Order: sequence, then C-alpha cells, then structure tokens
Amino acid sequence: MPIIVTVIAVVIGFVLVFSAVWLWQLRTENAGMVDPVWAASLGAAALFIAACGTGAVINRVCVAAGGAVWGARLAWHLWRRNHGKPEDPRYRAFRERWGKDAARNMFGFFQLQALISMLLAIAFVVPAYARDAARPIAVAGFVAIWIIAVTGEAAADRQLKRFAADPAHRQQVCRAGWWRYSRHPNYFFECVHWVGYAALSIGLPWGWATLAPPALMAWLLLKVSGIPVLEAHLAATRDGYRDYMRTTSALFPWPRKRA
Repeated sequence: MPIIVTVIAVVIGFVLVFSAVWLWQLRTENAGMVDPVWAASLGAAALFIAACGTGAVINRVCVAAGGAVWGARLAWHLWRRNHGKPEDPRYRAFRERWGKDAARNMFGFFQLQALISMLLAIAFVVPAYARDAARPIAVAGFVAIWIIAVTGEAAADRQLKRFAADPAHRQQVCRAGWWRYSRHPNYFFECVHWVGYAALSIGLPWGWATLAPPALMAWLLLKVSGIPVLEAHLAATRDGYRDYMRTTSALFPWPRKRA
C-alpha cells in the first residue's frame, strides 16, 4: 500500500478511536481508560503499518512483533490498573482546572493524544517502508533494546503493584527494585522502547526521523503530562515523597543521593 494511503488510514483510525474514548468518558466521567486504549491503538498501528508496508520483510517483522507485543502488554497492564478505579489524579486535575469547559477541553486533549500517537508511529513507518533490509547488527541492537525496555517496564510495573497491594504500605513511597533508583522507572523503560526503532533504522532512508519518537516521549513525560502532574499530586498526598524527590533521580536509574 502506498505510504500516503497508510498514513492517512492510521491518522483516521487514531482520530476515530480517541473520539470514541472521549464519548465513553463523557458517560463515566473517568478519562483514565484513555491510557490502555493509547497503548493498544499504537500496537494495532504497528501491525497495520507492517502489513501495509512495502519495505524489507525483516524490517516489517521487527515492527509488527515489537510494536504489537509491547502494546498488548502495556494495554493489559493499564486496563487492569485503571478499570473500575477512581479517575487518575492527572486527569482529575485537568477536569477540576477546566471546570465547565472540561468536556470540550477533554476532547481537544484526546485528539492531541491522536496527534502524538501519529508522531510516535513514525518509528514504525520508516523501517516498514525502507526497501533495504536493516543491517544484522541493527536488528540485533533492536532486539536487545526491546527486550531490556519491555522486561524492565514490566518489572517496574510488577514491583509497584506488589508494593501497593500490601495494606501496610498504604500512603507510603515505593522504593522497591527499580523504584529505589528512579522515581519513574516505568517511564524510563517506555522511552527506551522507542529508542529501539531508531537502532533498527540506522542506515535506512529517513532513519534520522526515528529519533523523534523517543525524544517526544521523554519531553512529554518529563515536562508535560507525565512527571510534573503526577508528582504534584504525590508530593501533596504522600508522606516522604518530597524527600524521595530530593534523593532519587526523576527518570534515569541512578544511585540515590544523600538526603
């Protein structure tokens, strides 16, 4: 399928999906379900782009398998975390800030998610439409980075879930496993996942464009809707979190500082 047709189809798909989720949150007044839908829609986009792509088979296999498995795991984790629970503090803060304009602004926010998803999908489009096969070392690098990212993110998610499930830890700060070295190790490994496609695209036409998705993801998490909003809530509601912020790296796992 021509690349322009594929891109248009993916854009339309994202717009429709996030519009449907917006209608859903109008009824439930809980925008948190956009998170698993975001992961699932990007995983589906990876499969679609790989199937429609005209590039080398190895490139398309890496895109399809890497994107779909990553998306399915993350979507399932986020679904179990959010379904039937109170609205995520990040979205509740937006809703309270917007007041009577919340419905309209939330629609714009969801469509922004569609735009961000399309920009992230550059990581899939470039290798899937590159006629030259990725070099063996690039494929090996992609596989290694992907394994590190997905297993690391899954481990961080599991550690936090296990910690939060213990009633004795109620309102305490998780410092178990990866959380001892990073305040948001799940976000760190999420950024690493997108680096994998840049490694796969080394030497391919337009390969430099695949640097945009990990840079975009890191910027969003560090400066926009990830860490700033979440930590404002945690610092105000959880004892010891401000000390945790002083002693522990925000994103990149690093040895703790002295308090």
